[in-house]
Amino acid sequence: MLRSGCAREPWPLSLCVRSLCSATGEATTAGKGGGPGPALGRAPSCPHLLPDQGPLTMDKGEEDDDEEAWLQLRPVEPLPSQCCGSGCSPCVFDLYQRDLASWEAARASKDRSLLSGEETQSCPSKLSPETFLAFCISATDRLTKDTYLVRFALPGNSRLGLRPGQHLILRYTQCYQTGLMSQYVESWKAGDTAFWRGPFGGFFYKPNQYGELLMLAAGTGLAPMVPILQSITDNAEDETFITLVGCFKTFEGIYLKTFLREQARFWNVRTFFVLSQENSLEQLPWSYRDKTHFGRLGQDLIEELVGSCRRKPFALVCGSAEFTKDVAGYLLSAGLAEDSYFLF
Repeated sequence: MLRSGCAREPWPLSLCVRSLCSATGEATTAGKGGGPGPALGRAPSCPHLLPDQGPLTMDKGEEDDDEEAWLQLRPVEPLPSQCCGSGCSPCVFDLYQRDLASWEAARASKDRSLLSGEETQSCPSKLSPETFLAFCISATDRLTKDTYLVRFALPGNSRLGLRPGQHLILRYTQCYQTGLMSQYVESWKAGDTAFWRGPFGGFFYKPNQYGELLMLAAGTGLAPMVPILQSITDNAEDETFITLVGCFKTFEGIYLKTFLREQARFWNVRTFFVLSQENSLEQLPWSYRDKTHFGRLGQDLIEELVGSCRRKPFALVCGSAEFTKDVAGYLLSAGLAEDSYFLF
């Protein structure tokens, strides 16, 4: 699962990445969604045509080889788990149907030039929901054992144009037989290239739109909260209160500790942590002991958090599907209406 934006513009595009991606060579910025199958490449000109000669007849073996070559170029249908369910347009399945139609037309006419080549993905000059754009990796940092901070350079003096709360979709052109795309992410190094398309996302933050934002994040779910939080603290005119709750297994698993500590110094920001596999406050630094809960984020704690908000809260929820579903139920039971929270 990949989630967008850990640095504000015009800094290089940054991304918090955790090893939670699917086996099909597609992932998104915020544990979300997926993409079509492997990219379709261009083939060389027909090997059966020689200068001053007509087409040569293919024997049975050559026909079988040709058929196998076409099958290898066929787009791979995405898994249902690759759809983020957030209403991306075009969806991963829309792109699959588009690529499949192109492949079927190219196969019927035996013209591989009709297939969308890799070069068409790197030519656009700006982000597009339909076309993958190449970004060069400028730096990678390992934050925890399964969390990475990756920075991507923007072409020239361009700006990304990604609004706080939006995400991108990552494409990889080689699938691992054993599975996880995390192997691909872990192999990234400065100078490598990754392909992205977007932006996507249905939450658009406006300054002073809400009295208080209650951010409830589990694991990688913290990533989409970061640019929203930073956009508020960067804007002296934005007086929105923020209560951010990060849910992790262990204290060591909390990433962006320095950033969160700096943000908590602002007058309108509070941060809390819920650790499911810790049980001793004495093992934590002093600065964390009074704002850390052990166990899981349940109904009682949600009601306590909602009740402690200084203004009427609007909740932002991001995490696993199970976490998101459970927290939505807790919020409703705590008195929030369905239009008083957003599920990433």
